[in-house]
Amino acid sequence: MTTATSTQQHTARMDFSDVAPAVHQAMITLDAAAHKNLDPVIAELVKIRASQLNHCAFCLDMHTTEARAQGETEQRVTLLAAWREAGPLYTEKERAALALTEAVTVLTDGFVPDEVYARAAEHFDETELAHLIAAILTINAWNRIAVTTRKQLPQR
Repeated sequence: MTTATSTQQHTARMDFSDVAPAVHQAMITLDAAAHKNLDPVIAELVKIRASQLNHCAFCLDMHTTEARAQGETEQRVTLLAAWREAGPLYTEKERAALALTEAVTVLTDGFVPDEVYARAAEHFDETELAHLIAAILTINAWNRIAVTTRKQLPQR
């Protein structure tokens, strides 16, 4: 597998939403459905953490900006990549969601461990857990679309 160096410039390969508008709209609809019954703070943390793991600059930029606009602290956004070491900065419920996010996102490490699933099930009722799983799946799909098509960061 070839990885890009930090000096390599990437150009967009396509505008996915223009080329596949029905798929793009279906993703938007899935994303909205996934986030019903899910705490918006947890939803943003999940989006950021999955995007970190998937190296999706576009989604990281979008979701860290959205999290800050919703009142998330700079410290929690910055330390999300090291949430396990951040002590009580994240609630037990958030930590359970982040552990599940990592397990689902990095399936190459194996199946989602029973203890990770059980920990999430302790903090989320069945409906919330189903929506959490859907939110994790959705951000992973968005990440893969953006990374594959080399979606460009917005100019600010």
